[in-house]
Amino acid sequence: MLSEAHLQKIAQILKSNGSDGELILGFREVGLEDINISEPVFIYFDGLPVPYFIESVFRRGAFKAVVRLTGIRSAKDAEEVVGKSVYAECGSIDTDRNSGDMLLDWIITDKDGNRFGTVSDYHEFPGNPCLEVIKADGGESVLVPFHEDLVISVDEMHSIIQMDIPEGL
Repeated sequence: MLSEAHLQKIAQILKSNGSDGELILGFREVGLEDINISEPVFIYFDGLPVPYFIESVFRRGAFKAVVRLTGIRSAKDAEEVVGKSVYAECGSIDTDRNSGDMLLDWIITDKDGNRFGTVSDYHEFPGNPCLEVIKADGGESVLVPFHEDLVISVDEMHSIIQMDIPEGL
């Protein structure tokens, strides 16, 4: 039997999405890319971890995803788990790599789709992760806050992040 010592929190269920039981999950400590989706995830009910398998997952911004879990098929089912934490077995999470490292050499575009620059480094400042970006218009390096409110879209296939970049950068 699994104990809490063998499980690590990977996400929080933020809200339901639609009427078919889809959920919006928020990821913070562990990146979506670090989770082995062929392994079950767990949600606690009455102090016991209940396993669910991820049937589908679609990234929504940098720290959120729309997820469908086995057994959750209606808005009513989804509402029963909103606010709960999602856990995975410690062995099914890739904790060896820094999720920011996978963003190196990605292209950053502004809200209009114009190339802003290329990611050269990732900095995990407490409560404020930042991308170090070499600007396209001259090679100057700037720090861009990497916050979900600033991320408009993520194109993993082409390694492009579209952001609402704060004025002055």
